Amino acid sequence: MSETLTGAQSLVRSLESVGAEVVFGIPGGAILPAYDPLFDSRRLRHILVRHEQGGGHAATGYAQATGKVGVTMATSGPGATNLVTPIADAYMDSVPLVAITGQVPSAAIGTDAFQEADIVGITMPITKHNFLVQSVDDIPRTIAEAFHLASTGRPGPVLVDLPKDVLQAQGAFAWPPVLDLPGYHPTTRPHAKQIREAARLISSAKRPVLYVGGGVLKARAAVELRVLAELTGIPVVTTLMARGAFPDSHPQHLGMPGMHGTVAAVTALQKSDLLICLGARFDDRVTGKLDTFAPGATVIHADIDPAEIGKNRAADVPIVGDCRETIAELVLAVQELYRTGTRADISGWWSTLDGWRTTYPLGFEEPEDGSLAPQHVVSRIGALAGPEAVYVSGVGQHQMFASQYISYEHPYTWLNSGGLGTMGYAVPAAMGAKVGRPDATVWAIDGDGCFQMTNQELVTCAIEGIPIKVAIINNGNLGMVRQWQTLFYEGRYSNTNLQSKRIPDFVKLADAMGCVGLRCDSAAEVDATIEKAMAIDDVPVVVDFLVGTDAMVWPMVPAGTSNDEILAARDTRPVWDANDV
Repeated sequence: MSETLTGAQSLVRSLESVGAEVVFGIPGGAILPAYDPLFDSRRLRHILVRHEQGGGHAATGYAQATGKVGVTMATSGPGATNLVTPIADAYMDSVPLVAITGQVPSAAIGTDAFQEADIVGITMPITKHNFLVQSVDDIPRTIAEAFHLASTGRPGPVLVDLPKDVLQAQGAFAWPPVLDLPGYHPTTRPHAKQIREAARLISSAKRPVLYVGGGVLKARAAVELRVLAELTGIPVVTTLMARGAFPDSHPQHLGMPGMHGTVAAVTALQKSDLLICLGARFDDRVTGKLDTFAPGATVIHADIDPAEIGKNRAADVPIVGDCRETIAELVLAVQELYRTGTRADISGWWSTLDGWRTTYPLGFEEPEDGSLAPQHVVSRIGALAGPEAVYVSGVGQHQMFASQYISYEHPYTWLNSGGLGTMGYAVPAAMGAKVGRPDATVWAIDGDGCFQMTNQELVTCAIEGIPIKVAIINNGNLGMVRQWQTLFYEGRYSNTNLQSKRIPDFVKLADAMGCVGLRCDSAAEVDATIEKAMAIDDVPVVVDFLVGTDAMVWPMVPAGTSNDEILAARDTRPVWDANDV
């Protein structure tokens, strides 16, 4: 049964009907009609952010922490263009996001009207799909399609652009609508022949590695992954986007691969004879110089997005399908082969791997000048907050330290901007994660550079009662850029000194924004400061950790080089000869 509603009422009713719970947004002229019925909604919580970019990242953090679709809303023109960065961020990291933007009236489109921007055209390369709604009657179907597209297949952002006159017009509302998405039929069930061939390779490989990407988390497949790993005894590496998909404490986990991965994880990939790639995309941060990556490995590549298979590395066994279904089918196929006695001995491989782990563990040296080591701060936050907490990082050295020195035992406890590498992600994404999981302790591990991009959302947190905790790893510099300048530009520190150990005073800034501000500059005070922050549950807490300026992230594969060139520390030769096995 249908009823007559305005487009704005239809939008709000559609969001309610599709199961949306929270909208992060800011009103403005073109989207204003939608805010009137939103005022009366009892099922939608609207959180008034301080910047549209913050709203977009908050919606992304909410989605990553909960598995639900995040929703953000903005007006036309600059409101919409401020969403471009979080939309691109969600696109790169396959996060389900629906961005709703107001648009100038239909008759004014293309006239350079006040606050007009072709946001559909602008975001076409960075959305899974987008819509310009031209009829009020299309709103229910469009919203339903947007949520379906965002959350199925390979998840991603979808934009819905709504002209002001469409929001103001009267039209029919009926739910549920009939979806009209010809050609959109994501393959979820893997092909049986490919599964059998993959199982045959798994059962016969002498140096196999399970190369696990974020697609395993998107598919909610952590349980299935553990079953496969323990069934086969194969070592596991988890990419930056997959941290928590497999417990760090598990004896088969070698750590994170990539530019700043563990020596054992990076080298296991290089020396493997079989890569079982699950929901990963052979990203350049993992492969290093692509034509030198894992030169002796046969590749099984399973991904729900067929465009990823063969894009960077040719797959010997391509498997298109949902990771959860794929892994479950692999388990059955491998079990069948094991029952027939077909199983390679990989004990020699494990002896080699254990030797690498013992020789090259993660570690750091305390600064010679007595300053606070950022790695120490991050590791103590992880130890005191524990594996049940949610950790959200910005981008840079602190991101790498957080991925290296916090133990991730559970899925969806590590959120970061992986593909786009967006500075300013942490604070608003932590806000969204806390909204989605209010009972969890949420720590934003941020750098002083990142923090100064989006810290205004702490005002939102204070007003809306969202008590996140923020650790600013304050070295006074753009730390990762400074590291590269140290290593590759002869210490010529061009425009990386932020002087943020002096200006601004982050404690005073936190207080001014309705938060509790704390400061720590010595190792002896770290635990007590973290515990003080942990004891405050009713308001956001910001801790300014004043750390040494010259800490570096190790290990490191210099950009553009082979993973065989991995350095365990500065001024050392590569730890492996390219011909070593």
